[in-house]
Amino acid sequence: MILTTTEKLEGYEVVETLGLVMGNVVYSKHLGKDIAAAFKTLAGGEIKSYTELLTEARNIALQRMIAEAEKLNADAVIGLRFGGSSIMQSAAEVLAYGTAVKLRKL
Repeated sequence: MILTTTEKLEGYEVVETLGLVMGNVVYSKHLGKDIAAAFKTLAGGEIKSYTELLTEARNIALQRMIAEAEKLNADAVIGLRFGGSSIMQSAAEVLAYGTAVKLRKL
């Protein structure tokens, strides 16, 4: 499966657009990470537990999007984007989306 943020792939021609594919996940932080993050904000710097949490959420959303594209027998997802939103104070959504396409090698 080819994934790209661009609308075109060098060396390929889009022969069929299969549609929008998405994958999302809502992740919640737990109390232990919240307490550790609160202390980290006093000193400054990266809050690694949150970075790891969002990286894991992004990977799950991406894999779910790829699974949708595979169900359509897509060769690639073009125009790949990520989005995010706060659902509530301690939970956030990560969304991966793009256009599933069939390709022909030039």
